[in-house]
Amino acid sequence: MVILVTGANGQLGNEMRRVSAQTGDRYIYTDVAELDITDRAAIRRLVKAEGVETIVNCVAYTNVEKAEDDYATADLLNNRAVENLALVAKEVDATLIHVSTDYVFKGNQSVPYFEDMETDPLGVYGATKLAGERSLIATGCRYLIFRTAWLYSAFGNNFVKTMRRLTVERDRLNVVFDQVGTPTYAADLAALIAHVIATRQLDKEGIYHYSDEGVCSWYDFAVAIRDMSGHTCAINPCHSDEFPSRVERPHFSVLDKTKVKKTFGVEVPYWRDSLAKCVEELSR
Repeated sequence: MVILVTGANGQLGNEMRRVSAQTGDRYIYTDVAELDITDRAAIRRLVKAEGVETIVNCVAYTNVEKAEDDYATADLLNNRAVENLALVAKEVDATLIHVSTDYVFKGNQSVPYFEDMETDPLGVYGATKLAGERSLIATGCRYLIFRTAWLYSAFGNNFVKTMRRLTVERDRLNVVFDQVGTPTYAADLAALIAHVIATRQLDKEGIYHYSDEGVCSWYDFAVAIRDMSGHTCAINPCHSDEFPSRVERPHFSVLDKTKVKKTFGVEVPYWRDSLAKCVEELSR
């Protein structure tokens, strides 16, 4: 099978490079320099020339704060570009695997979110990601959507790498404790996607939730990063309103993974176990 991975230089894209090397399929990796997914004709040319049968879209505009001032770009990447990929996938009878976010939910409840629960984004980022989901589905292409949360890896910029740096540079930090979710190691999500492709379960269309197992606050996450890194910075829990922001973030965005585990026969790692693997790699 020929698989196209877009956004291959990001956190998830880089992890896809690693896990897919162990498969017998042919993976083609592109980032903006190789393929502009806002250009439908360019997508069509590449997909037809290479005989692409599956597309894995790892592209996203993820700057939540900046999105509030740059709706046009956020919508272009999170919605219109996704529609482009879906329309081309439809033309060639390919499957589109798309990664979405917990930010499609308001995050005002206290039980994990199932896939069919009501969506209600709080800001431009979540709204454009939800629009991308809907535009994709409306094309009628074959698809799998994986909503994830709190993504981190050894690649790119993320909370884990920021906390490792700050807990060296500073003696004391304040981190919010009233936003609760589950960290997701990008390597775990990449492994799931590669498994679905390798085991030819692409016919199991739909929306799925995937994050690592367990629940924590950003404060708990930061303390775990500090401890696993062997740092000594004091970390104090604080409220979200102590960090004024134009964007209200979900206060509870734990995703229920029952559907993805039952459908694809996978086990989901506990977040602390996966964090330990990432910290070990970064420490090397």
